[in-house]
Amino acid sequence: MTSENQELKKAGLKVTLPRVKILQILESAGERHMSADDVYRTLLDQGEDVGLATVYRVLTQFETAGLVQRHHFEAGTAVFELAKGDHHDHMICLESGRVIEFVDPIIEKRQHEIAEEHGYEIEDHSLILYVRPKQ
Repeated sequence: MTSENQELKKAGLKVTLPRVKILQILESAGERHMSADDVYRTLLDQGEDVGLATVYRVLTQFETAGLVQRHHFEAGTAVFELAKGDHHDHMICLESGRVIEFVDPIIEKRQHEIAEEHGYEIEDHSLILYVRPKQ
């Protein structure tokens, strides 16, 4: 059984060709974050006959099952990445649209301290820095 099939079954999803193909595309994306349209275009380029509505439905199922994370970096455009289980933050280049993932223990520590100072405990968070190259 392929690793994609095992991942789908472990997530409680039936193994279907569209699900396997979409999971393969996301796995091959590396650190690239893909929109549903990106996934759809990749499927078309590969000669696959999968509709855009199916791509959206499968990505939502993957998100519900914990296989992917959805991010809203730009107004109205959701992008997806495989849920790797490790926390990381993002920088978005406003000129190129490039997404840079990073981890900074000092930032993580300070966020927990701030929550604690206000009488809270962090359940989850997302940090997105919008950046431009230095001139």
